[in-house]
Amino acid sequence: MTQTTTGLLTINEVAQQLRCDATTIRRWVKNGAMEAVSLPHVGKRQSYRVRRSTLENILQSTVATV
Repeated sequence: MTQTTTGLLTINEVAQQLRCDATTIRRWVKNGAMEAVSLPHVGKRQSYRVRRSTLENILQSTVATV
């Protein structure tokens, strides 16, 4: 996985970590199930970045429930 230095991850990076499709991550962001930063865009698809801490919290809560 490509590590960004800013602490922000792309949708694809998050999807790889959670082993799901990027479309699922985008759906979670749009539905408010996952917090993300919305980037300015031109074109059809909105761009998002997920904070590394948000992903770590999700992974920790998943491990705690298993």
